[in-house]
Amino acid sequence: MARIQKDSQIVTQITIVEAEPAKQTEALSLMADRARFMARQPGFVSISLHRSLDGRRIVNYIQWQTREQLHSAHQSPGFRKEWGKFDNLTDQIDPHLYEVVEVLDSE
Repeated sequence: MARIQKDSQIVTQITIVEAEPAKQTEALSLMADRARFMARQPGFVSISLHRSLDGRRIVNYIQWQTREQLHSAHQSPGFRKEWGKFDNLTDQIDPHLYEVVEVLDSE
């Protein structure tokens, strides 16, 4: 389960993927397959996939124990094997690492 908290040592990567609406479902399916692979890698904490209602974007929220473990998982052949197919389904892939600075919960 995602753990969103300030001052955590957990590494958070948020990737925004843009695709044509007709390709969103297939791109999301491939991302879900990759997420299941990543869930078995050392350092895994959580992955959450979100799709936009307009069909144009997918947001992938990843949490890992360390930056090095995340990098290793991304470089593994099992993760990269469908890379060409994924590139054909998407227009743009924009990954970045983030730090949580504020969290508010309902009371």
